[in-house]
Amino acid sequence: MPVKNRFAELMPEITAWRRDFHENPELLFEVHRTAAKVAGLLRDFGCDEVTEGVGRTGVVGVIRGRTDSKGRVIGLRADMDALPIREATGLDYASKTPGVMHACGHDGHTAMLLGAAKYLAETRNFDGTVVLIFQPAEEGGGGGREMCAEGMMERWGIEEVYGMHNMPGIPVGQFEIRPGPMMAAADQFEIRVTGKGGHAAKPHEGIDTLLVASHIVVALQSIASRNVDPLKQVVVSTCAISTDSNAHNVIPQHVVLKGTVRTFDAVVQDQVEARVKALPAQLAAAFGATAEVVYERGYPATVNTDENTAFAADVARGISGKVNTDTAPLMGAEDFSFMLNERPGAYIFLGNGDTAMVHHPAYNFDDNAIPFGSSWYAGMAEARMPAA
Repeated sequence: MPVKNRFAELMPEITAWRRDFHENPELLFEVHRTAAKVAGLLRDFGCDEVTEGVGRTGVVGVIRGRTDSKGRVIGLRADMDALPIREATGLDYASKTPGVMHACGHDGHTAMLLGAAKYLAETRNFDGTVVLIFQPAEEGGGGGREMCAEGMMERWGIEEVYGMHNMPGIPVGQFEIRPGPMMAAADQFEIRVTGKGGHAAKPHEGIDTLLVASHIVVALQSIASRNVDPLKQVVVSTCAISTDSNAHNVIPQHVVLKGTVRTFDAVVQDQVEARVKALPAQLAAAFGATAEVVYERGYPATVNTDENTAFAADVARGISGKVNTDTAPLMGAEDFSFMLNERPGAYIFLGNGDTAMVHHPAYNFDDNAIPFGSSWYAGMAEARMPAA
């Protein structure tokens, strides 16, 4: 199953869709133009069902195979939203929306799945049903969670679900995947330290919140080094600090710390949350201050099931012959995890070549990856549900 010739023919059309999405990026759930274009194209392709407004602004399309047999039902997912980043690519199809750009390649993911949808609707060379999932709000909004919460899996009888993401640094046409944890769970915390503000020249008359906060930042690093099994993976990062003063000679009354926790293991996640909640209060009390912690669970870990991972890798191997099945897990997060929590499946990386990293103002999806990605999406349907 090499790259399908049909996608070479469709390449100009798919590229045009991709560049149109790139030129007109939308954030989170506000992907109204993108979703409308996706739905319109799916109808033009002759999909058996097209449903809009799933998970607020998601689109679901259904393509049934040639036979009357119910067969297997698999879901293929692409994300549609962009990022609040000012583009710096200088492309002639660069974003027309100031401060918003497709800096993660979701324009490419959407276009590749649309290409696969057109091919599958034409050929229907499979015995079963393909459910095409076009998801909003992957970038922090939890669109995958919203689509699942509306009963998407049950409504369309999805039995397995598969997703893909481009990855700079991997050669175009090469795939990478692994069984088990692929991407981390992402939690966030906010710590509000309250002391006694005052004049910086008279520190003995106050309770220095910045000193307390500094000790908390250092102590939080001990969670990974001293509380968690060193064979487990965890990141605790304090990423922002703010005060209620910006003067050089004022000890602030309040300091707020914000950060993130990344884990793969649910037991470790519980352990780290408990320590992040406990340490600040104990340290603050030692200085006569107080600390309040708000800890929020975010996206769960993205965990590939073994059987489905092997199958996804086999399809990728047939397309390019270049598949790394032992790629290192990433500490980044992905809300495809909500779908994998409900159904078995797998998430795979597709090479984007030597480009700027995702979430960078100079990033751009490499259109040369389109035939490989569309072939993989279509190949998952044809190989997982072979026609009799």
